[in-house]
Amino acid sequence: MKTSARNQFPGKVASINPGAVNDEIELETAGGQKIVAMITHASAEHLGMFPGCDVVALVPPSSVVVVTADEKASFSARNRLAGTVSRIQRGSVNSEVTIALAGGLSVSAVVTNDGAASLDLAPGQPATAIFKASSVILAVTV
Repeated sequence: MKTSARNQFPGKVASINPGAVNDEIELETAGGQKIVAMITHASAEHLGMFPGCDVVALVPPSSVVVVTADEKASFSARNRLAGTVSRIQRGSVNSEVTIALAGGLSVSAVVTNDGAASLDLAPGQPATAIFKASSVILAVTV
């Protein structure tokens, strides 16, 4: 499978919570992270999803929010991947922030330069990538 998505998390389906319209799919990545996806029930059936099946979660960097101090904050987004800032590539308007995760995986986010400056982002800094379950695209290999 080839894709332009920067954030690719291979793993296995841990559980499926079926609904009339949408199914909640929880997967565990090879690095041990939990990711929750919300996809249509029809899509889950079309993909032939079942607990234990191999899956790849794809998350666009534009859907990822970077947080550096969230111990007292509450978020409605289900997915929170904690790690360490490993790289910041600054552009004229936005910066791409890469957060290294446990197990050798990483997650990238696109944030405004003002946002990166207000967070005082720097390599080595602890950070958490947050994204909604509805931002996750699931893929299976056939």
